[in-house]
This record gives sequence, C-alpha cells and structure tokens, in this order.
Amino acid sequence: MQDTNHQYDQVVSRCRHIYTLKMSDYGPSWRIMRPQTVNDQLFIKAKRIRELEITGVNMVGESIEGELMAIVNYSIIGLIQLSEGYADSVDMSAERAIALYDKWMGEAKELMQKKNHDYGEAWRDMLPTSLTDMILTKINRNKSIASHDNKTLISEGADGNLFDILNYAVFYLIKIFEKNEE
Repeated sequence: MQDTNHQYDQVVSRCRHIYTLKMSDYGPSWRIMRPQTVNDQLFIKAKRIRELEITGVNMVGESIEGELMAIVNYSIIGLIQLSEGYADSVDMSAERAIALYDKWMGEAKELMQKKNHDYGEAWRDMLPTSLTDMILTKINRNKSIASHDNKTLISEGADGNLFDILNYAVFYLIKIFEKNEE
C-alpha cells in the first residue's frame, strides 16, 4: 500500500514550488480576482483536462500534470480570496501570500486525512477521468453558490468545494506520478 501522506507531500511540494516561483515573477497579482473569477480559472483548467482526456489531442503542449498543479494552486488562491476578500490593488506581500498558501494547504491535508480514513482511500480505485468530472462538478456547484450570494441552505459552502477540488487534483497527480514510476 502506498503512503498517501508522503505522496501528498511530494505533490504539494511541487505545486508550492511553482506557486513560489510565480510569486517571484508576478507577486500576488491575483488579489484583484473576485471569487467567481478564480472559479472560472479553475473551470478553464479542468475543462482543458477533460478535452485532453476525451480527444487525446494537445495543441498547446501544456500537460495534464501542469493543469492539475494550476488547479491545486488556484484552489489555494480561491481559499485565500474567500477568507481575505479581494482587493482593488495588490495589497499583500509575496511572503504573506506564501504563508497563507501553507496555512490553507495544511488545512487541505488535514481534511484529506480525515476523509481518506472515512472513505477508505476510495480515490485509489477511481478513474482519473472521474476525478476530473468531480472537479468540474465542484466548480459548477461554486458557480451556483455564487449566483445565490454565496449562501447555501444545507450544502457545504464554496470553501468546502475548493478543498475537495484541491484534493481531487492532488489525487490525480499522485496517480500520474505512480504511473510514471512503473
């Protein structure tokens, strides 16, 4: 049996590295993005993955792996934007953005551990394409929540969906890395 916690940390380390490099290049320029814009960024990435899965044709050259890492990072950005609110200008240092990344990623891992225990690592028996569909479903749920002024009657909020999107993307990346090791 694979050590999910170790694999999770390896994937997150790669995603964090990209996030940190982007902070060096652009800083937290995404601070101006409203939550629905972050959600649309997630949609673009997930939709592209689905198209690649269906058609097998990659004209841009960016990999599914790269898109999944972007989904992880945009999910963290979404969680930051939900908790901090969006701004009219960049109002946060790169260092603070990285500290918030670590905070939210820690919460995501903690949630993954609890759900992974309760669900018996069911994701290991899922097809990668099902993980894509689950990501797209969660994105569509957040679109619906946004259209209701971010209020839900009985369902989890946008933050819960972002945590699930992030963790599904990490699981898909683990599957890719396991396949590459074979």
